[in-house]
Amino acid sequence: MRTNILWAILVVITALIEAIWPYTLRIQAVVPQLVLLLVVYFAITEGEERAMFTGLLGGIFKDVAADAALGHHVLCLVVVGYFVGAMSKRLITDNPAVKAGAVFCASVTHSILYIAVDYIQRADAGNVYALFATVFPQAFYTALMTPVLFLVLSYAPMPQHRRAHQS
Repeated sequence: MRTNILWAILVVITALIEAIWPYTLRIQAVVPQLVLLLVVYFAITEGEERAMFTGLLGGIFKDVAADAALGHHVLCLVVVGYFVGAMSKRLITDNPAVKAGAVFCASVTHSILYIAVDYIQRADAGNVYALFATVFPQAFYTALMTPVLFLVLSYAPMPQHRRAHQS
């Protein structure tokens, strides 16, 4: 019970930081995806179920903060959480480069899904420019934050169920 409460508080605080103070983290108009980092972290350490719940909770807060259609971020984060969790069973995730690569791929996938859903909702939007102008720099910046966030979370008081090495 305590673990779930700490997890929920962590996700809510991270989503609030990303929503309220994006300009403090911004470099050259690029903001890291902190909630996505949490989704990937929990996908690697605890599996796709925890990652999907992280995407659900963080996505709801991001949708409300971004004034987007409710479920837009949720859908993208939950899908990415499932696939990263399933993929992490087949990777050796102890290597920091593998973690950063997983975050980079997850960020690109999340952004492409987000742009695709946005295009379906608003076909008149020019989304191709956003693909090249923000997706890859944002994915790179988010991947650069991976070692720091993963190190901080590894020392958090939440017990971790390392299932990556289970057969």
